Amino acid sequence: MFQQAQWSDMFTGRLRSEIPLALESLGHAVLTAGAMLTELDLSDNAFGPDGVRAFRFLLCSTACRSLMTLRLNNCGLGIGGGKILAEALLECQREAKAANQPMVLRVFVAGRNRLENDGATALAEAFKMIGTLEEVHMPQNGINHAGIAALAKAFSRNPALRTINLNDNSFTKRGALSMAEALKDLQDVNVINFGDCLVRSAGAFAFAKTLTEGLPKIKEINLSYGEINHIAAMAVVRAVEKTDSLEKLDLNGNCLGMEGCKMVRGALQVKNKLEVLASLSDDEGTDDDDDDYEEEDEQEEEEEDDEDYEDAEDDDEEDVEEDYDEDKERADNGTDSCKVPEETEREPVKTVVVTTPRVPAVDSFLKFPSPEKLVALGSEACNLIPHSLGDDVGNASQVADTFLRITSVYNLAENVSCAVFKTTDSLLTKAFQHTEFQQDLFVSHLLVHLGLLKSETSVRPMSSLEGPLLVLAHVASQPYFPHSLQPILTAFLAKPNQRLEKHKDACHKLMQALQKP
Repeated sequence: MFQQAQWSDMFTGRLRSEIPLALESLGHAVLTAGAMLTELDLSDNAFGPDGVRAFRFLLCSTACRSLMTLRLNNCGLGIGGGKILAEALLECQREAKAANQPMVLRVFVAGRNRLENDGATALAEAFKMIGTLEEVHMPQNGINHAGIAALAKAFSRNPALRTINLNDNSFTKRGALSMAEALKDLQDVNVINFGDCLVRSAGAFAFAKTLTEGLPKIKEINLSYGEINHIAAMAVVRAVEKTDSLEKLDLNGNCLGMEGCKMVRGALQVKNKLEVLASLSDDEGTDDDDDDYEEEDEQEEEEEDDEDYEDAEDDDEEDVEEDYDEDKERADNGTDSCKVPEETEREPVKTVVVTTPRVPAVDSFLKFPSPEKLVALGSEACNLIPHSLGDDVGNASQVADTFLRITSVYNLAENVSCAVFKTTDSLLTKAFQHTEFQQDLFVSHLLVHLGLLKSETSVRPMSSLEGPLLVLAHVASQPYFPHSLQPILTAFLAKPNQRLEKHKDACHKLMQALQKP
């Protein structure tokens, strides 16, 4: 009997108006066949709310009462599509319970759909009624504290939940506290991915308390890029010191500072758990303004409550401006720190100080890259630039072009080098995780534009290779970098080449990074 409808990435090149008709036909075919589906995967099909509306009848039918896995990643659902989906799941569960055959949905995937608060809240109601979820993946959906709180309540009604992935949403303090409280009811959880979620120090303390009180089966904890200070990070470390099941702890990209990083590593080393700690290479340095962040959280949340969660794009724009002001202050005070590759003797490079209060558009930076424009984008640059690619984040050539534009502005100024590293890390992490991303094509495109590989078409190589080579040295040492690319890059770097001769030191650093296990 037909059980697995694996229809991901099936409508490439089709008009959006054609897709709903096709989905409707497929749904009727499933019903006619009398199938009892266990898996439905429609990921990477940009059908939007109209597409969900077209197969809503299928989700409500007896064919989906046996559904265990539902994957709708990167489908452009939006708020409307999220609400339609939630209504369909609720109806299916109501009818299934009436027939004494309740749903057994275990895996739900709906990342990159811009569900926002309303879409997430609607789905939370469905999750409450279903109650059998084991994995929920909803990264990059523009959800803030209100939606996170709704999901937290729903998760607590799914006691078998093992994996929660809400990466790249905005918890802030209130959302983090709600989620930490919900986790206390989920003793089977083994993976929590709250990276890039702005949990802040208050949220980290709350999660540490939950970890201390329970979660005996936890294996992976991702609290990276959450603006967590070293005190809160140490609270998390202390909470997991006696957890034998822990395999990975990611605190990268936070505000620990050099001493804080040493404290974290030292505490884990004493307990023979240093191997579980992910790289701290992107630490943003100590942050003495954590109390200010807490106040900003409360102000932002009050405004959202008063305005009934106005358009998320406006919120994003305000966040970028705030981040820019903070970054500029750090640049002026010389307090921003980041791990920068050691350099050979060169003239000292002054920190780039942004003097204009306007945040330049991302497309302006990509068209005419400059260190000033990148720094002016603030800490959101690492999200804004990859986000500007949209679906092209899976296009190897487009990603390579963007990577080269970012690395072309690299210099030794800490705020510039740090911005370059964080932005390329974010870009390549998303690219390498994309199912359609061709890694070999990406490397080939880089080699052509660096003048290390001949092209069938006329391509003018970059004038200076130093920035790209040094940034590649950083990239090659990151966990997301595929080991399969090491021999390819090594082979071309080992060949005699006049362009590489001009940048021996940068080339040597890259070779060293590639040779590390």
